[in-house]
Amino acid sequence: MNASMLSYILFSCLLLSVQAQYCGVREIIRYTQRLLDDSSVSCPCRQTALSSCSCLPIPEHGHELACFVDGTKHLMENNKSSNTVITRLYWTFQALLDRKLCNKLPHSDQCQYKAKGNVREFLEKILTTYQEMDK
Repeated sequence: MNASMLSYILFSCLLLSVQAQYCGVREIIRYTQRLLDDSSVSCPCRQTALSSCSCLPIPEHGHELACFVDGTKHLMENNKSSNTVITRLYWTFQALLDRKLCNKLPHSDQCQYKAKGNVREFLEKILTTYQEMDK
């Protein structure tokens, strides 16, 4: 094995370890805070088809990322005004899950939850999860 091949392998390993650390923490906190500042996210969760308010999964520990993907996808698909912040959050969560980029969060592909909440409760769960990672 020559020196250039060895340096390439070391560089690749370094790049992969840096990617595994990427969680988008500050970006996700900023986007989530912006959504929470919007007054329209506080309507109550009603699990009937007639309600315009979303009931979103409040994830069990270890299933956060999969539930954040499901919840933001639901918001994206059911938001009458296509909100670019929700879209950015969804794609960030989806990339983190698909590429297994953030090793601080378990990468369960299944969203498991015991409760559902309204949009504000869902966003607050995202915020507290990522604020804990930012410490």
